[in-house]
Amino acid sequence: MSVSIRVNDELYNLAKTQAKAEFRTIPSQIEYWARIGRTAMANPDLPIEMVEQLLIAVNEESEPFEFSK
Repeated sequence: MSVSIRVNDELYNLAKTQAKAEFRTIPSQIEYWARIGRTAMANPDLPIEMVEQLLIAVNEESEPFEFSK
């Protein structure tokens, strides 16, 4: 589902610049910031850099870990 929202020009321009640098669309950049913000608010004891790295790690594809005997 997609919904149109209004954002101020400053936020739009910041998102546009950052989105271009990180190869995202502007809406994807704003969604990314929102995920980081929600996670940071839910975990106020964690540094923001750690929150960002945790979100990256959660979304990375990985092979299942197998124990060898």
